[in-house]
Amino acid sequence: MGVTFLHHPNGNHIYSCKECDAPLTNKDEIFSKRFTGSTGRAFLFNRVVNVVHSDSNCRVMLTGRHIVRDVYCKKCDTKLGWMYEFAVNNDQQYKEGKTILEVALIQERPERTVVHRDFRELMRNHRTMAFMYDPNSEQA
Repeated sequence: MGVTFLHHPNGNHIYSCKECDAPLTNKDEIFSKRFTGSTGRAFLFNRVVNVVHSDSNCRVMLTGRHIVRDVYCKKCDTKLGWMYEFAVNNDQQYKEGKTILEVALIQERPERTVVHRDFRELMRNHRTMAFMYDPNSEQA
């Protein structure tokens, strides 16, 4: 399996996947905290990174009919919420292009404490490989 490259959303407070700690978004991207998902409270974000989307499907929600895509963590494939593609009702169109993340599935951390285990492991392996590499050897 190849290396999964992750983007970092920057900001003072980072929201990451609770399962694998992949960074997803930051506190400045919160549009609203007044949403509910299948696990309880959910936040609506303007921008989210390090996710993959399912195919579009039509769902009837409390606020009307919407075309949505489920959102999964790019690193561990945990379902985190959904993205609004299209809202039928005009008063719901502000949601289009925004992403719901369920609070039970994410965690918030101050930026200075976010340390990515994969990055540390990559750097540890990189240093080990650098000591083993000899540019003058016949194998180089």
